[in-house]
Amino acid sequence: MAPTPAEIQELVLSALDGPSGEIADTGSLVDADGAPINQLAVQGALNSLQIREILSYTAKDTERWKPSEEGQVFADTGSDEVKVFNAVPAGEEGISISDLQARPWPPNHPRSSGNAAKFGQPAAFKLKWIKKGGKGLIRAVASVVDATQQDLQTIQSTGTHPNEKTIKDLKARKLIEKEITTTYKVVKGPKFTRVIAKESTDITHDMIMSGDWKTASFKKYNLEGNVAGIPPRGGHLHPLMKVREEFRQIFFELGFSEMPTNRFVDSSFWNFDALFQPQQHPARDAHDTFFLKDPATDDKFPLDYMEKVKEVHSKGGYGSIGYGYDWSKAEAEKLILRTHTTAVSSNMLYHLAQEKEFRPVKYFSIDRVFRNETTDATHLAEFHQIEGVVADRGLTLGDLIGTLHGFFKKLGIGKLRFKPAYNPYTEPSMEIFSWHDGLKRWVEIGNSGMFRPEMLLPLGLPEDVSVIAWGLSLERPTMIKYGYDDIRKLVGHKVDIDMVYSNPICR
Repeated sequence: MAPTPAEIQELVLSALDGPSGEIADTGSLVDADGAPINQLAVQGALNSLQIREILSYTAKDTERWKPSEEGQVFADTGSDEVKVFNAVPAGEEGISISDLQARPWPPNHPRSSGNAAKFGQPAAFKLKWIKKGGKGLIRAVASVVDATQQDLQTIQSTGTHPNEKTIKDLKARKLIEKEITTTYKVVKGPKFTRVIAKESTDITHDMIMSGDWKTASFKKYNLEGNVAGIPPRGGHLHPLMKVREEFRQIFFELGFSEMPTNRFVDSSFWNFDALFQPQQHPARDAHDTFFLKDPATDDKFPLDYMEKVKEVHSKGGYGSIGYGYDWSKAEAEKLILRTHTTAVSSNMLYHLAQEKEFRPVKYFSIDRVFRNETTDATHLAEFHQIEGVVADRGLTLGDLIGTLHGFFKKLGIGKLRFKPAYNPYTEPSMEIFSWHDGLKRWVEIGNSGMFRPEMLLPLGLPEDVSVIAWGLSLERPTMIKYGYDDIRKLVGHKVDIDMVYSNPICR
């Protein structure tokens, strides 16, 4: 049984307390059974004692030769050439080569019997121990000495050989290999003692109260060597964050200002009603939207503006007949996880309308939105939306299409299609599609349109002001740009975290 660390420490201290006061080589240390002690265990004991300044030590690397796995068999049972010589009977009759190769060789021989004879036969011929004759092979000498076995046994016991040529030949035959052994020279330290007191790692409450801390021995901090740990890995951008920053820079280059989007929870009023979306719309059902339970409602929105929204929903106005239903304030107060960042856009346009004079603006935002959707290769319940809003006089649908083409061209996405669509708050409206080479089909990446007068005029904006807007997914353009075929590989619990460290996108 291997000695414990405490037993090794006691053995080392006992040796140091001898006449010489040092240990020239810890390789000489043996356990109670006379077996050498593992030097890694010795090093652990020495480290513990050196920290306390009981001793100090230096490492010694010793190179020595030892038989390889095959060489060890030869050292134990003899070389192939001797086995071949012994297999050839004395006399003129000899042995055939086929019979020689068929003879059984010692157990655990590194080669099969045929191969052992194959390798041993040329060596025996070279040494002139055998020759052709009789049935095939006969002895050429009466007896032989297995020098190979003797050389290997010498190397096994001493770690070297007096004849450098012998070492070179055995190495070429792969019968020996070099081994580096680390041992240690140990000398007494300034605080040498045979009695090892228990050291404390921290001052405790009990020590302070009793005063024991004054006489206690504390373990020293090791601030040298490799205790600083592994250098921290550098930061890496997730692919979405990389593309998000690309989008932000494009918006900034086009003169847009970023909207504050730090409200994941918003009222149904700003998310739906302010956008002229009727309260009976399917998107406002629980199977499409996440509703909050606590708090469940919020009534912090401008009451005068709310009355205008109620009027245009219920009775119409500004050239519209409205939806003709009884608009409910209680429905508008319901808190939800925002389904789009257009909730932020409507709020920003309201504050723009409150300014004394209208000024053209270009807003954008990139942040998370939430939909109660079934996840698949192209859909998630939580994703990022890119929102762009431009308010100015004289804007047309052509301005919107041109802006989108220029925007995506900067991202390297050139194949776009637009499909007429319906949105409660935009007219005309368009869905935006881009070609995905991996999926081999057109993938919807966003929605766009021009805000309706029923939405803009209750805000208080001038009648000649138009607003173009678009909402785009961040995930889908990233999939298209970098060839992802499943959105769940990019976001969510199926993401391979190693991808963030290894993917060139992230660096």
